[in-house]
Amino acid sequence: MSWESNLQRWVDAEIIDAVVAQRIQKFEKESGRGRLRWPAILAVGFGTVMLCAGVLLFVAAHWDELSPGQRFSLVLGMVAVFHVAASLLGAKVPAIGVCLHTAGTVALGAGIFLAGQIFNMQEHWPGAILLWAAGAALGFLILRQWPQALLAAVLIPGWLGAEWYVATERYWHAGHIAAQGFLLLSILYFSVPQTDSNRPLRLGLMWIGCLSLIQLGSAVVWLGYDNWRHGPPLPNRLALLGYAGAYLPVLTLGLLSGKKRALWLFGSALWVAVLGILTRQENPNHNPWIYLWIALGAWALCFWGLRENRKLFINYGTAIFALDVITFYFSEVLDKMGRSMGLILLGAIFLGGGWLLNRLRSDLIARAAISEGTTI
Repeated sequence: MSWESNLQRWVDAEIIDAVVAQRIQKFEKESGRGRLRWPAILAVGFGTVMLCAGVLLFVAAHWDELSPGQRFSLVLGMVAVFHVAASLLGAKVPAIGVCLHTAGTVALGAGIFLAGQIFNMQEHWPGAILLWAAGAALGFLILRQWPQALLAAVLIPGWLGAEWYVATERYWHAGHIAAQGFLLLSILYFSVPQTDSNRPLRLGLMWIGCLSLIQLGSAVVWLGYDNWRHGPPLPNRLALLGYAGAYLPVLTLGLLSGKKRALWLFGSALWVAVLGILTRQENPNHNPWIYLWIALGAWALCFWGLRENRKLFINYGTAIFALDVITFYFSEVLDKMGRSMGLILLGAIFLGGGWLLNRLRSDLIARAAISEGTTI
């Protein structure tokens, strides 16, 4: 019998009053009792992933043997089983309930695409992503669980990107605009304030931005030229619509999040826009201004971390600057000197530059810690 039921028994027996019971519940909730330790969380998460993978593998192995009616029943059942199991087990172990509800929403996406395959619905495939995003958003409204919101935060931009791809696949330069929008969105997610409210969701958004920032920045650099001269140019009206969709939603969210953060996001939007302009040329990897602009953005990120006391910003900005220097060396310097001399200089850059960058990084973190208590 759990302590909550015992507490209710004591209230019913008039051993304690309702005020004392509320204080006990508040104390137990704030003390973190009943929360799973990280090994248990890892086991639950890994077990859920393996369960989803096993179910999908079983379906894939027997897919050809099933009739269309059996396939559709299996698709619906796969979604229902996860959510029903989550409802039954979530009351006893909330973490398992959250994981199973998440698996059910993931299975919803697989079910939507499998249903499209069953009935040969291939006319407008971004609509499937829209339905999946709507399911995740509806799941968050009903369940109020952070994984549902995190899935919606990924699927809604994915749907918009898919719609843009379908509408502009025969024009050049369209992918470059989409990459700029996704890069700015990753900066928005990366810079989410790590307050106590909805902390798991904020951490999830931060890690999505952290893992995608460098890849999307590289996409902006390379798509600026790779999409050139492949088909007709993008019409001005469509280009204006694309830029509005890439920049305005993120800037609007920045304005809603507060004046101080909005200024940083507007500065980030300006940096992304200039990067997009610089990369619209042939062979952007040989343009020194691009490397200089990326280095400036890296140090701006470090300064942002110093002002906001975000240690992660300082570390990430330092890493971007180091990658920028190494990339410039390999593309512009190494092939202009002998192999041995190039390796010697590369070793000197790693040793001396690494030591200097680490010292600057440590000084910035120390200055941020002095101004205010350390935060993530």
